[in-house]
Amino acid sequence: MEKLTVYELAESSCGKITKGCPDDEINGIVIDSRQAKEGLMFTAIDGENNDGHKYIESAADSGCRCFMVDKGRTPDIEGINVIEVEETSKALGKIAASYRKKFDIPFVGITGSVGKTTTRDMVYAVLSAKMKTLKNEKNFNNHFGVPLTLFNLEKSHECAVIEMGMSGFGEIEYLANIVRPDIAIISNIGLSHVENLGSQEGIFKAKMEITTGFGEGNTLIVNGDDKFLGKLKDEEHEYGLVTFGFGNDNDIYCVDYIINDDSIEFVCNVYGNDEKIYIPTVGKHNILNAMAAIAAGYKLGLDMDTIRKGLENFSATAMRLDIEKYGEFTVINDAYNASPDSMKAALDILGRYRKRRIAVLGDMLEMGEHAEYGHRTVGASCPGNADILITAGKDSKFINEEAEKNGFSKSNSHHFESKKDAEEFLDGILEDGDVVLCKASRGMKFEDFVTVAKEKSEKNR
Repeated sequence: MEKLTVYELAESSCGKITKGCPDDEINGIVIDSRQAKEGLMFTAIDGENNDGHKYIESAADSGCRCFMVDKGRTPDIEGINVIEVEETSKALGKIAASYRKKFDIPFVGITGSVGKTTTRDMVYAVLSAKMKTLKNEKNFNNHFGVPLTLFNLEKSHECAVIEMGMSGFGEIEYLANIVRPDIAIISNIGLSHVENLGSQEGIFKAKMEITTGFGEGNTLIVNGDDKFLGKLKDEEHEYGLVTFGFGNDNDIYCVDYIINDDSIEFVCNVYGNDEKIYIPTVGKHNILNAMAAIAAGYKLGLDMDTIRKGLENFSATAMRLDIEKYGEFTVINDAYNASPDSMKAALDILGRYRKRRIAVLGDMLEMGEHAEYGHRTVGASCPGNADILITAGKDSKFINEEAEKNGFSKSNSHHFESKKDAEEFLDGILEDGDVVLCKASRGMKFEDFVTVAKEKSEKNR
């Protein structure tokens, strides 16, 4: 982060300096007191589960000398700078919006129901092949994560790729007003967070908030094959629209592809020219993510050789279709999160193996009244893609029911309400050569099943 004075922080946050020197400087902002130290500002967030104001003293003991607090909560500590604001969480966004304005570089905003993190990583791979590029770390894509990401911007950065997540209306709009992306990408419209948004139409509306403030100089890149996003092709817009997909009515479309054990080779038509592309990952859906990255790179003036090189060096974030070998076991670790579309995509990858295939699937959360339907659509994809089905949780029982309804062997279909029981069952049936898919919503923590396979492989040595 470039240095900011206490005065600049107070001005941009609409706050008041209640202690200290306005000319003092900081070179970073944190909301975790354990990271607080000299030179940083600790922003005390009063959240649902914890109140950061309780940790101001320990942060000061660690050398931190600048604090942003809620109104009326200035601590009685000598030798520190304190800025009081109406609400620290919102002030964080105000500072981030002001700080972003210091950088006259392209900003790419990314959202979508499924695949936004992988798309972010692919766009980053493409752009960083030519430019020093900033991106969110891990899952820093909400009203805290996005500002903290922007604070990592330095004068040397030439581009920024910012993923934006949401669970309700207005959240993407809030982030878009902070980031003000020049280019926005929407990967697709699925059923994630449908409990809060009511329907896929609601999800579409919420995702389109990323175009807040868009005009003639902006570009929206979307999956033109998507039922909702595809309709944008028939509408007029104040901004530019670029579409990608498998249909040849898109600006960029896939002509042919080969999926290998650990990579994909495909040909895509980019504005009339066929281009050969290699990506070191699996899953047909990742061709779509790669085409979104191609569109972004092309829009920012990169040549195809640079774009190709970037995608060849793509590296995915952990627990997103990681294919891991533990002794004689192969584990497809896709445990970070889940939705009906991503579940079906993962099952399709499992189905390509010619060994015994075990699908370990769990609940997809935040689906509300659509929960049974969503889980049943996954169950319908199990026959032909898995030999053994293990589910754990509450709603995942519908996966088993629908799988069996579609011809899956009942003797190979197992549901457990207890995840621990499911882990013990998997441990008891694992055999050399098995391929295991682990996938569920983040709250289910299905990476624990990866640990089961890892520990059993160590016992078998």
